[in-house]
Amino acid sequence: MTEIAVPTGQVGAAAAAVEARGAAMTFNAGRPNEVIALAPIDLTVAPGELVSLIGPSGCGKSTLLRLIANLLEPTDGSLLINGKPASQARLDGDYGMAFQQAGLFDWRTVSRNIELPLEIKGWDRTRRRARALEMLELVRLCDFADHHPWELSGGMQQRVAIARALSFEPKLLLMDEPFGALDEMTREHMQTELGRIRAATGAAVIFVTHSIPEAVFLSDRVAVMSARPGRIEAVIDVALGERTELTRGDPLFFKHVTEVREALRAGHGVGGGMEDR
Repeated sequence: MTEIAVPTGQVGAAAAAVEARGAAMTFNAGRPNEVIALAPIDLTVAPGELVSLIGPSGCGKSTLLRLIANLLEPTDGSLLINGKPASQARLDGDYGMAFQQAGLFDWRTVSRNIELPLEIKGWDRTRRRARALEMLELVRLCDFADHHPWELSGGMQQRVAIARALSFEPKLLLMDEPFGALDEMTREHMQTELGRIRAATGAAVIFVTHSIPEAVFLSDRVAVMSARPGRIEAVIDVALGERTELTRGDPLFFKHVTEVREALRAGHGVGGGMEDR
């Protein structure tokens, strides 16, 4: 099937938050167990933009996220993060990451979990503490600075993880199904919270999800991927304006949900692990 490139959007004078050109990934190339995980991908994400990646299980969404994070090297093509090679962007701390599990350390308090990347960067104790408290205010957890993660709910733990990922002010946040393990009401609350946090920080976000409504609610654009080898089959522009609890009842919201669902079906994604919630 013909590759459909994601349009570049209005990047302006600033470098794109992410620019992938022909980025592809093959595991065990040339061996009997070779797996072509990603066909060549073209993807441009503008500064401050939120783009969701959605597709059937095993289509390479998380692999693409790891290529952007320089946790894997593409076997073909190139990746620039804020105008830099992905390897340099990783060294410069240009992005933060949040995963499905919060990944907090139970023996550290909430504030000291947030301080961890700042410790690694060599910030002094006073500066670290001040930044952690600032981030806790951002995620509305000021009263829990000296609690431990096991004393918090799942949604609260994810807010701490997001605060930690944003503590050093990265221009890009990479999120791999961060709300997938939460109950439906908490998940919807976290989606609204992410929109608020994103507006406050101005960070670009790439968000991996299996949920069509989640992708539509959060995104400026939804990139629909095919079954393996993963490729971008379609890009849905989402024109919903400011997202509130009323957004989920907007007829335009349901129109975009239908557009994404139909694009998934066209890319052979029917039922392939997708959530229609």
